Amino acid sequence: MVIQTMWKDRLSFSCLEGEAGRATLARISRLAGMGCGLLRFAVPDLAAADALGALAGMTPMPLVADIHFDYKIALRCLDFLIAKIRINPGNIGSRDKVEKVLSKAALKKAPIRIGVNAGSLPADLRPRVDSGELGRARALVMAAERELAVFGEFGFEDVLVSMKASSAAETIRANRLLAGNSGTGGPAPPLHIGVTEAGPLIAGVARNAAALCALLSGGIGDTIRVSLSDSMENEVIAGREILALARELAASCPADSSANSGNTHAGAGILREYKEDPRPAATIISCPRCGRNSFDTHGFTARWLNRLYALKKRCTIAVMGCAVNGPEEARHADLGITGAGGKVLIFLRGKVVRTVDAARADEAFAEELEKL
Repeated sequence: MVIQTMWKDRLSFSCLEGEAGRATLARISRLAGMGCGLLRFAVPDLAAADALGALAGMTPMPLVADIHFDYKIALRCLDFLIAKIRINPGNIGSRDKVEKVLSKAALKKAPIRIGVNAGSLPADLRPRVDSGELGRARALVMAAERELAVFGEFGFEDVLVSMKASSAAETIRANRLLAGNSGTGGPAPPLHIGVTEAGPLIAGVARNAAALCALLSGGIGDTIRVSLSDSMENEVIAGREILALARELAASCPADSSANSGNTHAGAGILREYKEDPRPAATIISCPRCGRNSFDTHGFTARWLNRLYALKKRCTIAVMGCAVNGPEEARHADLGITGAGGKVLIFLRGKVVRTVDAARADEAFAEELEKL
């Protein structure tokens, strides 16, 4: 199971040079440390394709080129060490253009993701959906099956499919339909799953959790992205938490999981066969803050979240708002921090071990974290 995210800004050669280049590579390295296994970039023109190709030679992170409208951009990306090409059958162009992309991808041994979105369905399907003649989930599946059939005619099998809508229910329905019937007479292809245009942090996580847990706990899905109007880091964090939750659901309701799964792909049992435990190494517990608050839990958590999710050692970290309840309520935590007046208390399994000035909170916490 691979978690992916998407670079939020336009990529150009200026992003790869000097201090900006070092910052770009450092951020990619941080994403990898947090659990991101695949990073997708929008490639709107040939200049962006060249920049992505240069970046692919600078980082071990597998990079995906996201192509719309112009098949020539896909062809250019395939000149580089790109891990995967994503095309949208609703706008990539005619059959002969698709054939050219497939031919070069086969030559370069590069997989392709057929990415179908509810907002960019093929032109003949859109009015049928708008009129209510055809359900949007079924239209997503039809668009994917058409493209799979074309890929099959050209003998191209290294393919992944995604069908995304902004509705969790339609996303679930479409993926279950294709998982149960690939429309090609063979087993269903690997599926990349997620909710598109899911919204800001809270709404987006809620919608993705609803859709992805329903699919993953039923054995459907091989790669995921939690699409958020928020940072890449938060997309990766949400993905890890959702994977862990789906795994728990699959383990607690095995009968339901089997009933919901129509996917005959080898990845159908993925929730029982993770190569690595998807849970974050650090379990973070924090109080929501109240009138007793004497420690900025929100600010401290925001500063430390990415680093804690990159930990490899399993531990529980508590960030509590006051000394009244902090150590006692979080006494099971391996390491915790809270505040009292202008002081910060650091505790191990409920026992206060250090008291320092608030200005030294991060420094002291880092020292104790290093000791764990």
